[in-house]
Amino acid sequence: MAQNYDVVILGGGTGGYVAAIRSAQLGLKTAIVEKGNLGGTCLHKGCIPSKALLRSAEVYATTKNHAADFGVNTGEVSLDFSRVQQRKQGIVDQLHAGVQGLMKKGKIDVYEGIGRILGPSIFSPSPGTISVEMNNGEENEMLIPNNVIIATGSRPRTLPGLEIDGEFVMSSDEALAMSELPKSILIVGGGVIGIEWASMLNDFGVDVTVLEYADRIIPTEDKDISKEMQKLLKKKGINFATSAKVLPETVEKGDGQVSIQAEINGSNESFTADKMLVSVGRQANVENIGIENTDILVENGFIQVKNTFQTKESHIYAIGDVIGGLQLAHVASHEGITAVEHIKGNAPHAIDYDLVSRCIYSNPEAASVGITEDQAKEQGYDVKTGKFSFKAIGKALVYGESDGFVKIIADKETNDILGVHMIGPHVTDMISEAGLAMVLDATPWEIADTIHPHPTLSEVMGEAALAVDGKAIHS
Repeated sequence: MAQNYDVVILGGGTGGYVAAIRSAQLGLKTAIVEKGNLGGTCLHKGCIPSKALLRSAEVYATTKNHAADFGVNTGEVSLDFSRVQQRKQGIVDQLHAGVQGLMKKGKIDVYEGIGRILGPSIFSPSPGTISVEMNNGEENEMLIPNNVIIATGSRPRTLPGLEIDGEFVMSSDEALAMSELPKSILIVGGGVIGIEWASMLNDFGVDVTVLEYADRIIPTEDKDISKEMQKLLKKKGINFATSAKVLPETVEKGDGQVSIQAEINGSNESFTADKMLVSVGRQANVENIGIENTDILVENGFIQVKNTFQTKESHIYAIGDVIGGLQLAHVASHEGITAVEHIKGNAPHAIDYDLVSRCIYSNPEAASVGITEDQAKEQGYDVKTGKFSFKAIGKALVYGESDGFVKIIADKETNDILGVHMIGPHVTDMISEAGLAMVLDATPWEIADTIHPHPTLSEVMGEAALAVDGKAIHS
C-alpha cells in the first residue's frame, strides 16, 4: 500500500537526516530512504572515523616524540592499532545510535533500501513517486511525496586505469578499514583528504610519499598556507612530489608492494611502497535513483539546482555532495535546512559560500573562510594583509605547538575582511570567530578591538587583525 508524505528524502547522510529533522520540526510528514546506515559517509566513512584516527595518531606521536619535552617520562611507547580501530568504531556507533534516536524523536519514517524516482503515474501527474527496493527483500514500498529531496552524497573518485583493488590500491573507504598499518604508502593527491591521511599515517610511523598533480599541495587554499603546510609536514618526514602527473598504465603490483611512475618536469620517476591511497576527489551518486525519469539537469556529474536547491522539477530538490560545490558535511546540513524552509513556504536566506569555513584536520591543522589573496587580486581588490605567528602566543608555547600563523586579507578601500587563513594548533576550532566576523561584515579594527582573553590561542586573531594596519603589539 502506498504511503503519502509531505517530504521524502533520498539519503540519510548528514544533509539528509538534518533536513528530515527540520522538516519534522516544521510539522511536515517526513520519510528518509537510506540503503546503508543513517549518518552516511560523514559518520561512517569520512569525517568522524578519520578524525578519530587522526586523534589517536596525534596522541601516539606526541607521547612518543614529545612527552619528555613536558617532563613526562613514558618509557617505551607502542601502538595497538586494533585498539585504535575499536575506539574509532565505538565513537561511530555512539553517534549512529544518536541519529537513530533523533529519527524516533521526530517521528520520521526510515525505509532501509534503495529509493528510485518514478515517472508520472496514477499516484502523481509529475515525476516524484518513490519506489523503495527494501534491503530485507520484502516487497517494494511505494511512497507518494509532495516533495522530494535528493541527498545521495558522493563516493571516492579514482583515475582512469588506476582501479581500486582494496589490497594494494585503496580509496579512503578501504583505508579506514585497515586492520594493520603498512610500513610505507604512496598517496596520490595532495588535496584536503590526501593531506589529512598523510599527516595521520606519518604520525602513526608510516613512511609517506605524496604525489600531487598541481604545483603545490592543497591548491585551493591560500599559497602561504600551502607553503607552510608542506614545510611543516616535510619537517616531520613526509615526502612530496608536486607537478607530478601519475601514469596509471605504469602500475605494478607484486612481492607485497605497489609501484607507479609519475611524469615530473618532463621525465618519468618511479615510486614504490607497500600500499597506495588514491585521493583525487569525490564523484556524486547520481546513478540508479531514477533521474532519467525526470527533467532534472546533470552537468559534469552533478545535479544542477537553483539557490533554493530546487532542480528543474520544482518539487524535487537536491542538496550536499550530489550538487557539487564545497562538498562539506556542514554545508550539506545548511543546504538541507534551506531546502525544507523553502518547501514550507518560508523565505530562507540564500547560502553565501564565501562565508563557509573550511577545515583541514591534519597535524598541524589548517582552516579558512572567504577568498585567498590571489583570488582577491584577480577580482580587482586592492588588498592589505596582516599575518601573525603563533610563536608569539603564550598559550601556543604552553601547548608546545607554536608553528603556524593567522593571515587576514582585507580590502584597502572599504576595510572589509575578504578572507582569513590559519595554520597551527586548534585552528579548526578557532575559524568560527573569523566566520562570524565575516557574516557580521566586521572590519579588522573590530576584531582587534574585541578583547581576547589571555592566555589563549585566540589572541592570535586579535594580533593578526592589528597587523593588517601595521599595529600588532607582540611582533
